[in-house]
Amino acid sequence: MTSTLPAVTTSTVPATRPAAPDIVHDRPPLQRLRTSRADLLLCGALLLAIIVVQGWNITDYPTLSDDEGTYLAQAWAVQQGKGLAHYTYWYDHPPLGWIQIAALTWIPAHINPSLMTVGSMRVAMLVVSAASAVLLYVLARRLSLPRWAAGLAMVLFGLSPLSVVLQREIFLDNIAVMWTLLAFCLAASPSRHLWHHFGAGIAAAAAVLTKETMLVVLPALLVTMWRHGHRDTRKFALTGAITACVLIGLAYPLFALLKGELFPGAGHVSLWDGITYQMSRPGSGFILDPGTGSYGVLHSWLYYDRVLIIGGLAGALLLLATWRWSVTARALAGPALTVAILALVALRPSGYLPAMYIIQALPFLALVLAGGAASLAHLVLRRWRGDEEKPYVTWGRRVTAAALVAVAALYVLPHWYDGDRTAVTADANAPYRAAATWLKTEVQDPADTRVLVDDALWLDLVHDGYRPGLGVIWFYKADLDPAVTKTMPRGWKDIDYVVASPTVRRDAVDLPNVKAAIEHSTPVATFGKGADRIEIRKIDESTGNTMTTTTSGGSR
Repeated sequence: MTSTLPAVTTSTVPATRPAAPDIVHDRPPLQRLRTSRADLLLCGALLLAIIVVQGWNITDYPTLSDDEGTYLAQAWAVQQGKGLAHYTYWYDHPPLGWIQIAALTWIPAHINPSLMTVGSMRVAMLVVSAASAVLLYVLARRLSLPRWAAGLAMVLFGLSPLSVVLQREIFLDNIAVMWTLLAFCLAASPSRHLWHHFGAGIAAAAAVLTKETMLVVLPALLVTMWRHGHRDTRKFALTGAITACVLIGLAYPLFALLKGELFPGAGHVSLWDGITYQMSRPGSGFILDPGTGSYGVLHSWLYYDRVLIIGGLAGALLLLATWRWSVTARALAGPALTVAILALVALRPSGYLPAMYIIQALPFLALVLAGGAASLAHLVLRRWRGDEEKPYVTWGRRVTAAALVAVAALYVLPHWYDGDRTAVTADANAPYRAAATWLKTEVQDPADTRVLVDDALWLDLVHDGYRPGLGVIWFYKADLDPAVTKTMPRGWKDIDYVVASPTVRRDAVDLPNVKAAIEHSTPVATFGKGADRIEIRKIDESTGNTMTTTTSGGSR
């Protein structure tokens, strides 16, 4: 009995052929990983390559984002004992995500507090990426993919330009994916211990409490758990996993209830308001409708890697279409269903589609694409002989297989080379660094200066002596946080500078104080060019409507 299940095939199984067992394993994959030199060498070599490519130039590319700054600033607040956020905590996401970021960044921040900035702390995401890559390899082996296909899944997940860019960033989605992969690994445990399924429920709850959107993946996890559970105990195991997941997940609303913030009321935020806001956010349009925000997001993904997205979707459709007669398709039903669910959610005509949404699908796209490649290899290199399947490899079949591999490599590798080369050589954050340096060296008294910035620069200025919260102000809070607006009785006139990054200029339209501050200011320094420029604008009560006034070029 082999450890590799037959690959997907479109041939109908003869009626006389005995039914395939639920799961075919000769020994647990984790035991194989400990004892198999080939598995260790392959996984270790690929992991080293992933860490090098993702880590090289990580502070300079891609461009720092406001979301990264927000999560890191909230982690900083946790480290400093200032609560769950650097401003009034609002129930936008469960706090477990940035609590984990606080744990990951605690040692370097303790050694050198000035390292607690977005660029420097991106290095912490390498730990998450490494763990996720190893878990994906383990999951592929547990789902009985051959060693080379498990390695292919790991390569697709870790070295695709799309993955290299997004997995570098301090996003909650990356941490949630790690917990989700752990849940799938436990659900597919070949030893079928009950505690593995309970552990899967706990890991699933951790994923949801890290990023609540992982909730939509849970049905696929249950399918995997049912498929790989022992017939005599699977109902009990499934019940235990669901119970563990629900009980831990209820900790979040219980937290809000104990704080008196479960429902709306005067003078406090509420979980209900947070849920209502998330459910009522304006949609970004249909993903296939040109001109919509979702269409632009889709093409930004395809710009980095078409193969992983299109090939992964095709692999998922193949597996779902052939699950009735293919053992491999049934083994990969959970990952294929995950891809299908995430694709259907993205196709909602009125839904909101953020750029980091694809992160949740990356490992499963890689897994089903590797599974599809294994199926294709099976069709090319093997054929049916009577009632038994036997190896039958001719030189023609070998040449065909080699040709298919060569064609795929010739198409994929040049695109990947260009994308990964940009990631390891480009410097997209020079304007942010220059702006931070200017505010550190040119402002005479940072402690008595009030500056509106996006969160990508917030921690930089805190380390440079600006007062956290009221001296350096996350620009949204100047309009949306009563604790901040009450310290601004004159509105925009109580601000000294505005750091007009692309994010600030884009969102100022809906923020009266921020918009007025930009309109009543003049640029004193500009870094970068075009739409990506960062302007440092000084408030001048005698000016007005100078929002588009800029100075071109680099730093002064």
